[in-house]
Amino acid sequence: MTAETATFAVPRRRAVRRAGATRMLPGHAAMILLSLICVFPVYWMIVSSLRPANRIFEGTLWPTAPSLENYAQALQSIPMGAMLWNTVVVSASVTVIQLLTGVLAAYAFARFRFRLDWVVFGLVALTWLVPLQVVMIPNYLLVARLGLLDTVTALVLPHFAHALAIMLLTQSIRAFPKEVLEAARMDGAGHWRVLWGIIVPNLRGMIASLAILIFISTWNEYFWPLLLTRTAENSVVQIGIQMFITQEGTQWGPLMAASTMASLPILIFYVVLQRQVIQSFMKSGLR
Repeated sequence: MTAETATFAVPRRRAVRRAGATRMLPGHAAMILLSLICVFPVYWMIVSSLRPANRIFEGTLWPTAPSLENYAQALQSIPMGAMLWNTVVVSASVTVIQLLTGVLAAYAFARFRFRLDWVVFGLVALTWLVPLQVVMIPNYLLVARLGLLDTVTALVLPHFAHALAIMLLTQSIRAFPKEVLEAARMDGAGHWRVLWGIIVPNLRGMIASLAILIFISTWNEYFWPLLLTRTAENSVVQIGIQMFITQEGTQWGPLMAASTMASLPILIFYVVLQRQVIQSFMKSGLR
């Protein structure tokens, strides 16, 4: 390349970069706008929780007289600490149990062959299409006969297995290199060792993604705890938030404060583990 050619090549590359950056501007602007739309309700919830009762409908982006009285009222009105603890226990228990049953069932569907196995797998997949509200009354009658009404155990009992976890883990195990599994079997490894020593460690991305989805879904569950619980101490935080909506009216300040406290653990979890959360979804293939 001559000096004259190099002189013309540098401006050309710069022009190409500028053109590429210009083409990407609308996409970046759209992403920024969508991010603001997603974040604004959370911001408004936090700001509203800091407004005094006489200024709750104030239209400013920041309260003129910030106050923590709504948080004090929320903590006095409901046992927030006990409800948050119950929610954490239920969400963590359901997550661990569904992952355990999902891994075991998925390994059976992926590695074993039996008559009409595709029918059984299809029936399991069909249960994913059945809304929880359809089986809520039968589950309630079962829990009542077991004497578990108004207990944390009853909130966990109907969620021992989920079709989504079984289906996704089955597909992941089926896609696992068969040569590796056959080599392990030739070395004398049994099914238990193959599952927990080879497959599960290599499916950490998928398992982490499923754990996040299950935990958040259980954390946001409302109708099942509403049907089962009788006392605030044995209930979850979503029921506590609903207690601020009465026939006399809605107590917006304490409601926003309780909602902020209920959202805080999930927000902290995401902020602290943001990189790991994104990497787990990228590795798992979930979008």
